[in-house]
Amino acid sequence: MSSKKTQPDISAGDRIVEMARQQRAQREKGYRAQALKLYPNICARCGREFGGDNLRELTVHHKDHNHDNNPPDGSNWELLCLYCHDNEHARYLVADDRNAMAPGKQSEPPSTHSPFADLGTLLKRDR
Repeated sequence: MSSKKTQPDISAGDRIVEMARQQRAQREKGYRAQALKLYPNICARCGREFGGDNLRELTVHHKDHNHDNNPPDGSNWELLCLYCHDNEHARYLVADDRNAMAPGKQSEPPSTHSPFADLGTLLKRDR
């Protein structure tokens, strides 16, 4: 039995490294990478600082809630930690609900079921 040792394909490793570099360049073109270059790594609401391993917990919030509005100067962005970002979106949803139920606006009732609609008829029938 002859044992052949295969040499590693160095060119495959080079291709992987080049692909990783290209993917990194594409990510850096994204708004998150741009925002991280423009602003300090601090939550704009709570002031918590981020770096190293916990930098992934810092998110980009679109002030106008339009994720397609990404001006290169970053004027529609602010960096928020995960908790403040979730809180901001929850407040936005609550505001939408309140606006939908504002006086003078026509909206559907939350439920059309009326459990006591025929209660009078049922009580008269049992007597």
